[in-house]
Amino acid sequence: MNNKLIVLGAVLLAAGCASGPTATEQAAMVDDARKASAALAQTLGGELKNAMTEKGPEGAISVCKTRAPEIAADVSKRFGVNAKRVSPKNRNPAGVPDAWEAEAQASLEKRLAAGEKPETLDTWQIVATPAGKTFRYAKALPAQPLCLTCHGDPATMAEGVKARLAADYPLDKATGYSAGMVRGIISISRPL
Repeated sequence: MNNKLIVLGAVLLAAGCASGPTATEQAAMVDDARKASAALAQTLGGELKNAMTEKGPEGAISVCKTRAPEIAADVSKRFGVNAKRVSPKNRNPAGVPDAWEAEAQASLEKRLAAGEKPETLDTWQIVATPAGKTFRYAKALPAQPLCLTCHGDPATMAEGVKARLAADYPLDKATGYSAGMVRGIISISRPL
């Protein structure tokens, strides 16, 4: 009889684990992901504004090139997640979205086109991967007026900015945006 109870308990435990996180646990993961993405955006935005003031747009490009990955790594460590910025129109070769991220960004762009405010655009999902279930989160990065200095219409960019971008990012695709467009996403993932 005890063996049957042990087997039944193991089956119930496995079934509970297979069902994934509870609604409360999922809400906590979403809250943590929102905090992590806000930390990344605020830290990077602050450093970019300071660099624009101190070094001008050409000097600020180094913040995105050097500091953005460092900030993402710091946020990843602090929050126990993998945080990064990606876009189908990437500037950094490491910023190419995977299939889930590309679909998430396309969904956020549709919501923006339907009238949703850019600051509310996020999405999340628990997905099955070969390594197990993973929590995925995407927060839209709307193009702010300051972003257009380096991400706007190349025809209106300062020559020094164009030259610096050409030198630092010869395969750059991250231009042609206007204010409010979804320029990319902050992607957060965490294995479960």
